Parts: sequence; C-alpha cells; structure tokens
Amino acid sequence: MDRLLCIGNGQVVKRSQIPCHPFADFAAIVTDYLADNGFVVQCFGYLDHGENHLLAVLRNKDLHVLCTTVGESYPSFTGAGQSKLHMFEREIAEQYGISPRNHPWLKMVRYHPNCRQVADLFGNDYSREIPGNYPYFQVEGEAVHEVAVGPVHAGIIEPGHFRFQCVGEEVLSLEIQLGYQHRGVEKLLTEAALARLPLITEGIAGDTSIGHALCCCQALEALGGIDVNPGAQIVRCIALELERLANHIGDLGALSGDVAFTLPAAFFGRIRGEFLNLLLVLSGNRFGKSLLLPGGISQIMTTEQSTIIENKLRELEPEIRNVCDLLFTAHTVQARFEHTGTVTRAMAEDLGLVGYCGRASGLDYDVRGSFPGEVYATLPSNRNSMVNGDVLSRATVRREEISHSILLIRNLLNRSAELSAKTTMTEFSLAPDCFVAILNEGWRGELSHCLLTDDQGRIARYKVKDPSFHNWTGLAMALRNQEISDFPLCNKSFNLSYCGFDL
Repeated sequence: MDRLLCIGNGQVVKRSQIPCHPFADFAAIVTDYLADNGFVVQCFGYLDHGENHLLAVLRNKDLHVLCTTVGESYPSFTGAGQSKLHMFEREIAEQYGISPRNHPWLKMVRYHPNCRQVADLFGNDYSREIPGNYPYFQVEGEAVHEVAVGPVHAGIIEPGHFRFQCVGEEVLSLEIQLGYQHRGVEKLLTEAALARLPLITEGIAGDTSIGHALCCCQALEALGGIDVNPGAQIVRCIALELERLANHIGDLGALSGDVAFTLPAAFFGRIRGEFLNLLLVLSGNRFGKSLLLPGGISQIMTTEQSTIIENKLRELEPEIRNVCDLLFTAHTVQARFEHTGTVTRAMAEDLGLVGYCGRASGLDYDVRGSFPGEVYATLPSNRNSMVNGDVLSRATVRREEISHSILLIRNLLNRSAELSAKTTMTEFSLAPDCFVAILNEGWRGELSHCLLTDDQGRIARYKVKDPSFHNWTGLAMALRNQEISDFPLCNKSFNLSYCGFDL
C-alpha cells in the first residue's frame, strides 16, 4: 500500500483505500512531509471497531490522507518539534482521552469529557459546575506582573480569557484560554437528520455562515452523488465573496477605531452594512442564512437582484478606495500599524497559519487558487504585495482582498446567462464506508470539513476546522515583546473566532 493517498478537494474515497500504517511508520511519514514544506489541514481521532484511530489530511501542492491506530498514548509530534500539530494533539487528547506523551503544552481545549468515557487526562471532574483549573504558564521574577482580561469583556464579543505575563508595559508571554461556549457541534452533526446539517453548520460561526454551510453542502453532495448546476455555483461564490467583503471592511473600521481614527471607522462601519444588505438582497438574510442547500441554492438570483448588486458595487468601490487612502496614508496610523505585532514567516510556517494572517507573513496559500471548488478555477487569483507579518501587512492584505473580491463578483455577475432555477432539496443517502475532505477559503482562511461514513451510510465522524484553530496561537506570538497597550490592535488585526474554535 502506498505511503500516502493523494485526494482531490471534495473527492470521495473508500475508507479501505486510505493507507493505514503502524504508528512508527505513520509518525515518520507525517514528520518527513511536514519538514518538506508540508502543512496540516486536519488531524483527528475516531473510533472504529473498538480501536483508536488517528487520521491526517496534509497538504503541499496536493492533498494527501493517511491514518494509523494507537493505544492509550503515542509519542507527541509537538514534543518532537512539529508545532503545526500542537492544537490538533490537544484536541485529540480531550476528545478521545488519548495521551500525546511529552507534549510540552498539554491543556484543555473546550472543557468536556471525552467520548470514550475513560479517565480525563487533565484530572477534571465534570460533575462540578467548574470542572477544573486551567494550568496557566507563569513567568517568575520580582519585576514580573500578571494581567488578566476576560472572559467577560466590555464589548459585545464572545467569551475568551487572555493572561499576560509582563515586565512593566512589555508582554513576555500571552496565553489565550478558550472553550467557554463549547456546544458539541461535531457530535450533533452525527446525530441530526441530513436536512438539518446545513442549518447547524451555518451557525458554527455567525460571521462565516456562508463558508461553513458551503463546506457542509459540498460534503453531502459529494457523498450523496448530487450534482450542482453552474448557476447555483455562481451564486454560492458571490455569497462567499460578499461575506468576505463585509468582514474585511468591518475589520478595517475596527482597526481605525483602535488607533482613534474615528472618521474611517464610521465610514467602514456604514459600508459594511451595505454589503450585509446585499446578502439580504441575495438570500433574504443579512448573513446569508438558508441560502445554501445540498444540490444548490434555496432561491434563484433574478436579473433585478443582479442589477442591484452591480449598481451598489459601482457606487461603493470609489468610496472604499477613498476611505482606504485616508486610513493608509495617515502618518499616525502608519506609526501604530508598522512593526506592531509582527509574526515572521518562519514563525507563521512553524505554526501553520492560514488565511490573511498567513499571507501577511509571506505564506502564499489561498484555497481558491490551490484547491478551487465551485467555479473558482475559472476566476483570477490574487497576490499580496506587503508580507512583513505586522498589523500593517494584515490590514493591507485585507485591503487587497477587498478589491479582489469586488473583481470576482463583477466577473460572476457577467455570467448571468449561466444562472438557473433554485434547488428543492430532496431525500438522499450517503455512500457507505467512505471519506471526503472539503476545503474552502472562508474570509479568515482555510475552512475544512471532513466526513467518515459507516457501512450503513451514516455519518460516523464529522470533523470541523475553522481557520481560527490554526491562528489563535499566532496572535499569542504576535504579542511577545510588544507593549500591552498594543493588544487590542493586534487582536483586531487577527480578529479570530471564539465560537468557530469552541465548536
């Protein structure tokens, strides 16, 4: 059997085709792959005939999959220097009670008992309201002081705790503790009726409703043998790009506010609302909910809707350009953005950062270009000019992606002749004993949903990965040796999802 199985994005393969190696061989293959400019898309545990399995989906220029069986523990990849697997190993330990021996940072991820009902690796008692204490990293020294922020915040945001170890104003270490709103999404996705799955996945992260629902629909379509007409694919891409536009523009406004430049903050906030309203025009909901269904879309895009979107883009594009010029040419803004919260290319590669956070540090990876789905293979790709890894680079990447998304939507609107009627979702069944991996470029970066079916065609394992799962550690690294007052600015330049992580 081959060492790795090369798969396509959305390609269904029989589970028996996935190479299953003894752990020593699995570890050697994965280690060599990651050392040779490889990255982790997914690495997760599952149970099969009473045995603990680990499955890894890896990427370089192609996608590859392999698996192994393990007992109650295995030698940690992270402990051997493979930081790209750091969070994945912690998640496996919590979900399945399988210990990665010598993991240097083995802590809870979402605070829930493991699915095998074995002893909790972290010594938590889940019969208590507060199951256990989180073992924070501490820096010793007379001049060191600790600053704790959250989980209850002054703004209307989701819960997360940030623990700073500081000397004066300088941050020596930031530790980010999440898991306050674990909802059991992955388990629910194996129990709910197939028709409910898109509704559940579009609620994984409210600002990524289109992205997660698209992953779910594509997975069900692949396993159910459902074809999607090109017209529906065009509408899906338009919706995904509108979601990207609304969020990038909103974040540029938030960055403006964090440096007390209120004029562009106000303009960007208003323009963000315009793009949310375009999603409302397209789907009937400002976040695009209920638009995507397995097999296509819930309603056709009419000529009137297409005209409204085209006219609004024509109106907004010069406004966006002018407000961006106002923000990016201000010397006070440049002084705050430049050289703040820098994540070097080497660090970004070591952590496996994705999306605009990775691209701003020089990692040239975009799912739309590398593993295109829907109609992205027919659309022009984007390149980023500023890749210094600081707040300015992350903001500049957003600005460039805004222009690119407008270009893509215009390109798609010009293909109105390909549009067709809406889809009425019908009953379908999933191929038994199969596996599929889905990747999409959500506005934050690489989204991935992986599904395994059993011999009856039921979903045995549904694994979700939001790009924030990769990038929260990048934010922690960005704060090292920065002033603590730069935290809001760095945090907003990443703008990661709490609920997308907590699942």
